[in-house]
Amino acid sequence: MGSGLDFGWLSEAIAAIARGAGTTIMMILVSALFGLFLSVLGAAARRSRQAPLRYAVTAYVELIRNTPFIVQMFFIFFGLPTLGILLNPLVVAILAITINLTAYGIEIVGAGLDAVSRGQKEAGLALGLRPRQVFVKIVLPQALRVIFPALSSQIVIMMLESAAVSQIAVKELTYQADLIQARTFLPFETYLVVALIYLVLSIVLRRLLQFSGRRYLFGGLA
Repeated sequence: MGSGLDFGWLSEAIAAIARGAGTTIMMILVSALFGLFLSVLGAAARRSRQAPLRYAVTAYVELIRNTPFIVQMFFIFFGLPTLGILLNPLVVAILAITINLTAYGIEIVGAGLDAVSRGQKEAGLALGLRPRQVFVKIVLPQALRVIFPALSSQIVIMMLESAAVSQIAVKELTYQADLIQARTFLPFETYLVVALIYLVLSIVLRRLLQFSGRRYLFGGLA
């Protein structure tokens, strides 16, 4: 029995792999944009004086953080159609990733908000700024600087978790890998290549996030 590795299939499969990687990147970028926005809103709402709003956000965070991502995705994909809500698999994937990322993001952003000293807020109010202006112009920028590394790591983690969306036939990287190994009967070589691609994507995404953080949050400082 031969023991050599066979990568002859790669030249024919590279286009499918590239399409899958492109779909993976698109999903995480869209989800990260929505997730960050919703995380800020959720973290602010969790510190609201309105108790029902605080309880609702807390319940959401606890529910999502304490249930598996794949179950959340299946609930949206298989559960909502029973209520007459039919969604495209790609839309379901982006929605599920956004929902999951937002729950963790609320906790991360909230930790950053709590790290900003009360004196900063009081100083802003003393200068005549409204509470909303204090939050947007003083508190939030400082909070994002504090939590940006943790938020970046969470985005990368969700990019890796997104492999689960292949289970609902979203044609991302893992889905393409499943098709390739079923056709070639070379699972070791196929998943080795895909694992290396995920590794590269993770490193590149983390570097891009670090660059963006330095550019927009830290004033171009290294």
